Amino acid sequence: MAKGYWIARVDARDAERYKDYIAAAKPAFERFGAVFLARGGRHEAMEGPGRARNVIIEFPSFEAAVDCYRSPEYSRAAAIRQEVADGEIMVVEGV
Repeated sequence: MAKGYWIARVDARDAERYKDYIAAAKPAFERFGAVFLARGGRHEAMEGPGRARNVIIEFPSFEAAVDCYRSPEYSRAAAIRQEVADGEIMVVEGV
């Protein structure tokens, strides 16, 4: 079974409240077996506009990645994130 990945690009408008999102999302990530491969850190936009924070999260399967995003646990966290940050999240299937 192919793994699933979240690719998130985020600009936090309120860095302190963004920490609340991270704490709120933790139970969902733990429940669905998330492994962070990249979380912030050094980056360079090669093409197109970049974002300040770039995250890649690996899940055991594409379904687990989608289920995590749609879970009640993550929905609560997403509500916080949407209040304090701008960004995109994509779920992709691994090879």
